[in-house]
Amino acid sequence: MQTPPSMDDFAAEFKQSARRLGFVLSGVCAAATPPHFDAFLQWLDRGCAGTMQYLPQRRDAYRHPDSVLEGCRTVVMLAVPYDPQAVSGGDEEDCPARGKVARYARGPRDYHDVIHERLKRLRQTVLDVFPQARVRGVVDTAPLLEREFAQQAGLGWIGKNTMLLNKHWGSYFFLAALLTDLELPIDAPHSSSHCGTCRACLDACPTAAFPQPHLLDARRCISYLTIEHRQHVDANLRSQLAGWVFGCDVCQEVCPWNRKAPDGDPEFRAVLGELDLLELLEIDDAGFRSRFRRTPLWRAKRRNLVRNAILVLATRAIRSASPALVRLLEDTEPVIRGAAVWGLGRLQPAGWRELLRKRLEIETDAEVRTSIQTALQSPQEGTA
Repeated sequence: MQTPPSMDDFAAEFKQSARRLGFVLSGVCAAATPPHFDAFLQWLDRGCAGTMQYLPQRRDAYRHPDSVLEGCRTVVMLAVPYDPQAVSGGDEEDCPARGKVARYARGPRDYHDVIHERLKRLRQTVLDVFPQARVRGVVDTAPLLEREFAQQAGLGWIGKNTMLLNKHWGSYFFLAALLTDLELPIDAPHSSSHCGTCRACLDACPTAAFPQPHLLDARRCISYLTIEHRQHVDANLRSQLAGWVFGCDVCQEVCPWNRKAPDGDPEFRAVLGELDLLELLEIDDAGFRSRFRRTPLWRAKRRNLVRNAILVLATRAIRSASPALVRLLEDTEPVIRGAAVWGLGRLQPAGWRELLRKRLEIETDAEVRTSIQTALQSPQEGTA
């Protein structure tokens, strides 16, 4: 019977295997309560998670990795870079009817699927040597404060925009974790910050989503609003999406550490450009499924993507969107109807008031009714 290698030798070989699988960063930390777990609870109690109820519902599970893998002793944190290059289009002056998509979502496949396939192979390298070990790989869906563990594993520091930063890779990378009941040798945590007095990310945020450094109020974050928030967008934020219809990269784009970010993993090379917003207004459920199934944009569903397109088009005064907005007053999704109401109130095509009055007679959603009443009280364009 072959003698198992020492844990030091195994950890070194394991990291080489991870590198061969495309995990450009890897580090090991002990399974323990994250250092800022209490701050996370305070963040939840302040309501900063918005409508992401899955976070407070699992608040206690974030206390220890044991809730993800029973008997967990070690957390291996891993990073895979995605394409850092901007895709042309989406600027208001040059392409007003096109919307921006966050870099991480521009690849040909959902990153969860790609990374899970690699984690399965990496998990097998553990089981080949320690067949009785318990091992589980996760990619941002488990109750695990990944960035905290990544810092503890030495991958980088948490910036003022709450993103994990690495001197070489910047912040354009995915995090993944492999949890095990083995006691692997741990790496030194990344104890220093390299943000200094820089405030670029804080000052650039279009919606002022950072009340202070290292604190993100998700309720104002464009990524949250366009993807996770499944309800009507607050009226005071509807015109502040800055052209984004899925996610947002602003706080990363202005970060000095991303200026020379290396090329990303080939499997995440951008194939999706900016989206034709007028085209999105015409998409139905079947069309959305055909185009975006197994891509990150599936997360937003048709409801959010069409809603976001309406808000950007109306903000940019794209009057050619008006006929579609009239049709979308009849959509089955209240958030789309509500956005269409707001958009018509902004664009004010001929007969828009009468259209909204007729819709008010049959509208059943309370928030949409309120939106109609608010729009009808607005001054006619050119008379204010």
